[in-house]
Amino acid sequence: MLGFFITLYAGLEHAFETDHLLAVNNLVTNRNKITHAAKDGIFWGIGHTLTIFLVGILMILLKYNISEQIFHYFEATVGLMLISLGIWRVLKLNYAKKQNLELITDNGKHSPHHKAALGVGMVHGLAGSGALVVLVLTQMSSAAEGFSYILIFGVGSILGMFLAAGLFSIPFSKNLMRSEKLQFALILISSLLCVFYGSYVVYENLTA
Repeated sequence: MLGFFITLYAGLEHAFETDHLLAVNNLVTNRNKITHAAKDGIFWGIGHTLTIFLVGILMILLKYNISEQIFHYFEATVGLMLISLGIWRVLKLNYAKKQNLELITDNGKHSPHHKAALGVGMVHGLAGSGALVVLVLTQMSSAAEGFSYILIFGVGSILGMFLAAGLFSIPFSKNLMRSEKLQFALILISSLLCVFYGSYVVYENLTA
């Protein structure tokens, strides 16, 4: 039972890594409802866990060896995704400003789509999957035990990002945010942080 809670906590803590938080924070700047943002967090966690499971199948069941250099490329892909997210949000923000549109268009008239959060989570799963699966291979006595560990870890990451996305969305809630200038500033800062940190991640992993 103690191992269960330790693994769950490890997954929850993993969700709070810098690149994860920046990406999800950028996504929830499109939300003016905390419930929609929290669902983005859940979908991120599902995508993240799905990718780790796929890598686990390759390495644990099929005995496929993925080199460390490949995982550096995976990390660089995460960096490119962060850059893309930041640029996309800045362009969207600039368009809304020029057209005098609402900066946040999640008005609840249409069902919110969480595909972007799912895709972002899947890409993020690539980055951390190598170390996690290697840990499973060295510490677990069977494939079933290994996949159980990954599943519990995944549940923890889903819970962590559910909480993070909900908290990050609070400043953009239509019931709380009244200043459009402050909204603009927060969205811009979030986007630029994505671009700068993503550039750092790409540089670090392609020059390693």
